[in-house]
This record gives sequence, C-alpha cells and structure tokens, in this order.
Amino acid sequence: MPKTYEPVTSKTGMTRVKEERMPFGWSVNPYRGCAHGCSFCFARGFQGFIDKKADDEFQNHILLKTNAAEALEAQLSGLARKFKYDLAAMRDEVGEVMIGTATDPYQPVESRTKLTRKCLLVLAKYGIRTSVTTRSPLILRDLDLLENMHTLSVNISINTLNDGLARKLEPESPLPSRRLDTVQKLTERGIRAAVFIAPILPFLTDEPDELEALFAAAADLGAESVMTSLLRLSRDVKGWYFRTLKEQFPGKLEPYRRLYADGGYAESGYRENMSQLLDKLHRKYGPRFRSVPERTAVWGDYRAGEEPKRSGLAEIAGEPPVEQLSFPF
Repeated sequence: MPKTYEPVTSKTGMTRVKEERMPFGWSVNPYRGCAHGCSFCFARGFQGFIDKKADDEFQNHILLKTNAAEALEAQLSGLARKFKYDLAAMRDEVGEVMIGTATDPYQPVESRTKLTRKCLLVLAKYGIRTSVTTRSPLILRDLDLLENMHTLSVNISINTLNDGLARKLEPESPLPSRRLDTVQKLTERGIRAAVFIAPILPFLTDEPDELEALFAAAADLGAESVMTSLLRLSRDVKGWYFRTLKEQFPGKLEPYRRLYADGGYAESGYRENMSQLLDKLHRKYGPRFRSVPERTAVWGDYRAGEEPKRSGLAEIAGEPPVEQLSFPF
C-alpha cells in the first residue's frame, strides 16, 4: 500500500487526558497514524475511533492536523483570558502537556510539515511544561527550541539494542543505534532526556542481559531516568502483531498465544517475574542517572496580568507568528 497523507482540520490542539495515573494532564498529537509502522504499537488500537484499520493502513494513511498549532494557540489564549493573563496560574491549571501519546510527532513527514515544531512554538510562548516522546533523531532539528523551553523533557523510546531485530518489528523506525546517539546529543545540550524501554516484548527483548545493557547505556549517555512497560495487546493490535510474528518469528507465535491467552496482558506469573527483574535494575542503576536542574524560562516567562505578545516568540525564533503559519498540503 503506498503512503498517502490526508490534511484534516482539528477542533482542538490539545486533548484532556482522563487517566488519573498519567503524569500529564493534556496530550498533543499533530498526526494520526504513523509511518514508522511498529508492529506492537498500542496506538493501532485507536484506529477504530476514526473508522480506520489497525493493519497496514495505520502506517500508510497518515492524517495531518494542518491547523494543530492554530487550534492550540486558540485554546491557550482562551485559558489566558480566563485567568486574566495570570499565566503562572494558567500554567498551574494546565500542568504538563505531552506531545506524542498516540503517534510519533517526529515521524518522517514532520521534516516537511513542521507541525510538531509549530506546536512547540505555541507551548513555549506560554511557558507550558512540556514533554515529547519519540523514536526519531529528527527531534534534533529543533534543538534551538528545545534547549530554551521551560521545564521541557524528551523521552526517547528504545526497546532493544539489536538493530536487526528492530528492523523486523519496526520496519521504518530509526535504528536503535541512532536513537542512542540522539539521547547523547540531547543531554550534551543540557536537555532533560529519559529512555523509555517500551514495550518490552516477551521472548524477543526481555532477556535480563539485554535489558541491563539498555539501562547501562541510558545511564552512560546522561539520561535522567528510564521508564519500562510490558507489551499490552488490545484485540486490534494483537491481530497485526501476531501476523508479524508469523512472518518474522514463526517459532514465537504459539508461546505468545499461550502467554496472552486471557486477553491483552501477559499471564500473571510472567508479569511478576518481569516486575522483580525490572525492580532490581531500577535499584541498581537509579543512582547513576543524573538530575538536571530546571532551566530558567527564556520564552513564555510573562509577569502576572500581562498579556503575552502574540508574535514575540516567533520573531525570536525567526519564524512567522502562529497566526500566519502555513502548510504545504
């Protein structure tokens, strides 16, 4: 199936996260679908919400929210008015915004559309606490923005150090070796970076030695922390992932069927064993992870009661004001 890109208009730039366990209150996803094509991606399960399929349509039919930055600006400017331009109070109300909860915000098309960059400009303008999750070194293009944003953190997702294994499971993702280099470049510029070892794949990426090597690499490269999570397979994701196993790792298919026989989660004994292993690694490597002092805001540091200048950030960044952003599609 050839890749197609469909421009769409979004009513909102950021979406409220209802799950109370999440450490962030809002999410921003400038795209739906992801060209990286990770076979295990939980976001495949969201396709049904937009009448799309979790199969190869997920990586080949990408929706571009071409007005994402304008919609985000409208939401934040409305909140600023609500708080009578007490932006400190507004930021407390918003909390943290995560970019990239349902799709990779730095998938290849971002190099042309710059939708994620334009959303970052808006968030920086209001000084919103922001985190970004990606598998892509393309994020390094935006170092000029990232190193000046208030309370920003970047999460690089790496679940194996084996480039060959990754290519079979994530056909168009940047290789793990490039992602490790991205972690290093971010931390060298003083940007808070974490490594997401997610998801951990049973019988493929769950060997203790490999997981420990990932923890050690993250610590050596200056990451601030490591987050781990086990593979969860919703019905739609399970169908596609099992198809990938049948093609790439046929000997693993039956063990997976047994392990996930009861639904979307691995059986309890496996989860308990993995929990003990990961707790051990977190305790061992935790002291090696660095703590990066919170940087002083350069953009978006407005006094209470003062309305932010609409074009100030864009002028500093050498880009058009958010109201004048244009898209090539």
